[in-house]
Amino acid sequence: MILSVSRRTDIPCRYAEWFIGRVREGFALCRNPRRPSQVSRIPLTPGCVDAIVFWTKDPGPLLPYLDELEARGFRFCFQLTLTPYGREIEPGLRGKREILADVRRLGERVGRRGLVWRYDPVFFTPAYTPAWHERAFSSLCREMAPLTDQVTISFLDEYRGMRRSGLRAPTAQEAERFAAFAGKTAAAAGLQIRACSEQGDYSRFGILPAACIDAERLQEIAGAPLRLTRDAGQRERCGCCKSVDLGAYNTCPNGCVYCYADYSPDLLRRSLARYRPESPLLCDELLPTDAVTEKTYASDRVDQTSLF
Repeated sequence: MILSVSRRTDIPCRYAEWFIGRVREGFALCRNPRRPSQVSRIPLTPGCVDAIVFWTKDPGPLLPYLDELEARGFRFCFQLTLTPYGREIEPGLRGKREILADVRRLGERVGRRGLVWRYDPVFFTPAYTPAWHERAFSSLCREMAPLTDQVTISFLDEYRGMRRSGLRAPTAQEAERFAAFAGKTAAAAGLQIRACSEQGDYSRFGILPAACIDAERLQEIAGAPLRLTRDAGQRERCGCCKSVDLGAYNTCPNGCVYCYADYSPDLLRRSLARYRPESPLLCDELLPTDAVTEKTYASDRVDQTSLF
């Protein structure tokens, strides 16, 4: 099993204490986002979890627990979103220089194959112009090249309410211009560059489709061949392998205005009020009407046949 921690909220940044508590207990509970009364009991043991993919904008709070995770036998890698946007866009985050100091510590800890840098989403405003993005991307490439071997880009996906924030997705022409610049700049810095679930074909700029939960990288992290299949539940152009996500929507206080995972301010407030580090459910509690399912999860190692 590949454990995703998490596409739905920033667990390393905001809920590191909860996560390590779940690891120590050996399991977590997680609601089905489409059928909230269905709750799965997910085993958190190294015999079942082949690798953990951490998704975060700030790894600092999780850093003190990495030695313990490794001592317990867990393997892990990081999808790190690091953008140059200010607090008017990402109001809940620490200063980027503070975060970058911890990113350097993380890079030294996990190595270049254990860390993928995400420059996403790319959008425009009167302040964040194409020329501004080119300067910012070039600067961050220099910072990140010693720490990772890959950068993943994506362009803003607009959804209901996004226009109120003043963010604008690039036009097709603007996306091509940025892709051409990013491809050349990343290559010069020694970075592979990938595009996450984009409709455009940017292969002529050296940009191939991304697989953020990447079979090749994960097998290297796990130290063994894995039976991994494509995740049919993701977007059509997503190359990710199947994983089990531990997070919950409407639980992230980072407040990024482009975020798809916090779509209800009222639900977010209620979720944060329910947070208890000792709870098996993230920002939640079991209800009498909930049905807890003891699902069977198995290691995907080729040489592993036991079930957990």
